[in-house]
Amino acid sequence: MSTDDNPLPRSVIRPNSFVLLNGIWNFEPDADNIGLTEQWQQAHAYKHIAHWPGSVEAHMAKLQPAQASWKDRVVVWYERLFTVPESLGASLNPNSLLQLTLGACGYETRVWLNGILLQTIEGEEVHRGEYTSFSYELDAALLQPENRLTIRIESTMDADTPRGKQESSVYKRGGIWYQTYTGGVRSIWLETVERNRLRSRIGVVSVIEDNLVRLNFTTRIHDAGMYTIKLQVFNRAEPTALPVATDEYALFIEAGQKKQRLVIEIPDAQLWTPENPHLYRLVAQLQDATGYSAQIKSSFGLRKIEARGRYIYLNNKPVYLDGILYQPGLADYELIQLHMHAMKKLGCNLVRIHIAGVDPRIYDLADKLGLLLWVEVPSPHRSSPKSRENHQAELLRMLALMGTHPSIVIWSLYNEDWGAQDIATNPETRKYITDMYHYLMIAHPEFLVVDNDGWQHISYEGRLKSDLLTAHLYTANLPKWSELLDLFITGRQSGVAAFPLVVGDPFFFRKQVPLVVSEWGGFGFVEYGGPNDNQERSRQIQLFKAELRKRPIAGDVYTQATDIEEERNGLIDFATGALKVPAGLLASPL
Repeated sequence: MSTDDNPLPRSVIRPNSFVLLNGIWNFEPDADNIGLTEQWQQAHAYKHIAHWPGSVEAHMAKLQPAQASWKDRVVVWYERLFTVPESLGASLNPNSLLQLTLGACGYETRVWLNGILLQTIEGEEVHRGEYTSFSYELDAALLQPENRLTIRIESTMDADTPRGKQESSVYKRGGIWYQTYTGGVRSIWLETVERNRLRSRIGVVSVIEDNLVRLNFTTRIHDAGMYTIKLQVFNRAEPTALPVATDEYALFIEAGQKKQRLVIEIPDAQLWTPENPHLYRLVAQLQDATGYSAQIKSSFGLRKIEARGRYIYLNNKPVYLDGILYQPGLADYELIQLHMHAMKKLGCNLVRIHIAGVDPRIYDLADKLGLLLWVEVPSPHRSSPKSRENHQAELLRMLALMGTHPSIVIWSLYNEDWGAQDIATNPETRKYITDMYHYLMIAHPEFLVVDNDGWQHISYEGRLKSDLLTAHLYTANLPKWSELLDLFITGRQSGVAAFPLVVGDPFFFRKQVPLVVSEWGGFGFVEYGGPNDNQERSRQIQLFKAELRKRPIAGDVYTQATDIEEERNGLIDFATGALKVPAGLLASPL
């Protein structure tokens, strides 16, 4: 789907009306954390205003330009008045209700409507999470001619919180650690939805050998009964054409939420590849016994990714991953689009989005451009039972909203053991990661999974709990680079990366798993060395890349796409998307 069709930060379109609540809100920092005690949700004289979406850090910098960013904890409150627009109110009927959705907000969020604390659809009074959307069904009895919406947001430097490369109590800002970016950072909107509907989360698993697509839906039902789910599949490029496949499924659905897998055959299916990113448009309707239906639309592509022996296969054909590391930082979606097009021009077929939660429209764009994506759970910064609990919750939230995209082919659970620092010594840490790897193998066979990217992969009973054996290799010395690559391809597990490549039980490589150099280069960043001059940097990249392609390695990821804070090693201008180096530099030779 095009972003023109979908201005909301999600991958599913509803035909119903929606109204953005973006704009100027009343705003107040709660430095002494007294808002709950004083019940600001009932009444409060706000002294400031702030734009939503926007980060807490940006708002506070305007209020206190001479001070550094917040430390330890920050609590802020937002509030605004709204009337239910005619476009929404007129469409409300016994089959519909009003829903409020926050595109991303965190880390802890409470929402009140006219002073009444709301619960998310999942039943949370306090939503914890920072990178995915969450919704509230609004009881019509709470709505008034003019309504007051109050939101309290709390974030901390707690190292048990999934935070990626944002600073914490463990890793302070500077070098590869960045300023926090919290609060209401994506759109907020009201929309009408049906009481009984399909939620905005669809999982797609292709069985390309049989032209089959397994679709995993989540139903949201208030009125138990018999329902029919009707599916139509169209070629996305032919919006007025007849469907290429249709089917329907009758089932009794209880009240609440339920996941349901459906399978549809697509005759003569075209497969999705970077060279030909063919997409299908899915129209799904949930119809009740009276014939009333709720509809959603999305796009998907048929593709299969597999790690077999030393190679990665896309649609049963070997593919080499010409990758680049991408850290969007504070880039908005308009800038992200420029960066994505530039990475394609560099010759990349893979973008590794580095331990960050991003606007989900980036996945739609990659689907259309034909860019493979490697995505990662934003990591906590400490290994503990609580950090693992938070990590799992964040992983499951992300998976629920990212399952339709053929571009997403690899997931990393951890990076360089951040949040799993005791991976070599603590069996509980290894067990958790192993359990998540096994879960993804069964529930999401459409992805390859990396347990701990860079080094210290887990072996249990001699079986690697990662689909790829990855290494982060940083050197600006070409002979040293060649030496490290030679050690890597022989299966050497020590003396290659900063830490041993495998922990746990002994693992014997024997060419049974693809090798990927998932970070290298970084030329220009003070900690990695190498040339700052773009012409010389381009020459060095060509030489280093040639050494990679001489060897039986399945892919590589150059670090990195753009500059971010102190990491001045980007190949693309952050502000304009212009290339600093020749187009095609990172492409493998034909």
